[in-house]
Amino acid sequence: MPRKPIIAIDGPAGAGKSTVTRAFAKHLGLIYLDTGAMYRALTWWIHYKGIDSNDEDLIKPLLNNLDLRLFLEDDYKQQVWINGHTVTEVIRSPQITADVSLVATHRSVRDALTLQQKKVGRQGGLVAEGRDIGTAVFPYADLKIFLTATSRERAQRRANDLRAQGFDDCDLYELEKQIIERDNIDYSRAIAPLRQSSDAIVIITDKLSCQQVVQVLVNVFQDQFL
Repeated sequence: MPRKPIIAIDGPAGAGKSTVTRAFAKHLGLIYLDTGAMYRALTWWIHYKGIDSNDEDLIKPLLNNLDLRLFLEDDYKQQVWINGHTVTEVIRSPQITADVSLVATHRSVRDALTLQQKKVGRQGGLVAEGRDIGTAVFPYADLKIFLTATSRERAQRRANDLRAQGFDDCDLYELEKQIIERDNIDYSRAIAPLRQSSDAIVIITDKLSCQQVVQVLVNVFQDQFL
C-alpha cells in the first residue's frame, strides 16, 4: 500500500498556519502536526523552570526524557501536554510568543524536536505546519505550501486571537513591531532560518478568511493528487 502523502505548510509568524492547517487536515482526514506548539510548549517549560531562554547550556538537560505530547480531539482541537502539565492555552500567551523564536535558535532544541517530528511523519498521512517544515523536517514532503501575509494583516489577526483569549489590551502598532522583529530573527538566524522551499506553492492570505484559504489548499491538493 503506498504511503499517504505528507503536506508541509510553512510561512512567517501570524500568517494563519495553525488555524488553516488544522482545518485542512480535518477536511482531508489526515493527522495534524503543529510543530510550533512543540516549541511553544518547550518555551513554557523553560520559563516554568526559571531558566534564561538565552542559556542553551541550561536548556540542554531539559531535553533529556522530555515528555511532550500533542493530542487531537474528535473535532481536531489540539491539546498540548509537557511533562504532565496541560499547556494548550498558556502557550499562546504574549510572553511565550515573544520568546519562542529565541528558544528555537538553539541547535540542541531544533535537533531534539526535529527528531520527534520526523518520527511522527514516518508513516505519512499528515499535514504538518511550522518553521522550516518543508526544508529541514520534511524536505521530501509530497506537497509544500508557503503561507504569507503582510505584517499589518498578521498583527490584526494576532490582536483578534488575543482578544478571543481575554487579552483585551492589544496595541496593534506594538504587535506589528513584534511581528517584524520576529521575522528578522526567523529569516536571519544561523540555525534553520525561515526560507521558502524552492518547490513550495506560495499563497498570500491577506483579506482571505480561514475558510477561503482552506478552499485554495483543497484546490491545490486536488490538482496535485486527484
